[in-house]
Amino acid sequence: MLSVRNLNKSFSGPRAKTVLQGVSLDLAAGEYVAIMGESGIGKSTLLNLMAGLDRPDSGQVLFEGVDLCLLSDDALTVLRRRQMGFVFQAYHVLPYLTVAQNVALPLELNGAQKDPMKDRVAALLRSVRLEERGKSFPRELSGGEMQRVAIARALAHRPRLVFADEPTGNLDPESAKDVLGLLRDCVKTERAAGVLVTHSSAAARSADRVYSLTQSGLRPA
Repeated sequence: MLSVRNLNKSFSGPRAKTVLQGVSLDLAAGEYVAIMGESGIGKSTLLNLMAGLDRPDSGQVLFEGVDLCLLSDDALTVLRRRQMGFVFQAYHVLPYLTVAQNVALPLELNGAQKDPMKDRVAALLRSVRLEERGKSFPRELSGGEMQRVAIARALAHRPRLVFADEPTGNLDPESAKDVLGLLRDCVKTERAAGVLVTHSSAAARSADRVYSLTQSGLRPA
């Protein structure tokens, strides 16, 4: 589903730095992989390149055979909205929307009809054990609960690719374990391809495969 081919990325300026060199990765539907590496090594940069949020200096990012590097910004925006889901460390749950409204947001952006959308949101809230929290606002939730909302929202529109960037960085160990298990289970149930970016070996153990990102490239851990 996703093939990364010989990606290279550098940043210019006073702190010019080569971040990624010759990075390659293949990911199939239903696979859930973790990419580990020390802080600043380029994990988030790699995720941004795979999601078409940034462009490499050279190399390819192929999603079902389409090279994202050749698409326009508008085309990439549409592709992300329809085919990708994101879970971030900072949750990015909208404070003025209820839990159910937050989860429904990707469906609304993709033009879903009201009744199917309502059923989908209810099913997702059950899957992340928040079925009693649909009318709650984020200020009433714990960090772990907000991250579960973020997982449900990321999967609402049945994306083909799910990206998680340090999703447990703000959680206590018990909540982190819970969230990681739910993320993996939801990705598997939806037959999506999932990429977890983390510096935590404990978090990486939830994945099918684990890779280590270093200055020399991406290698199986």
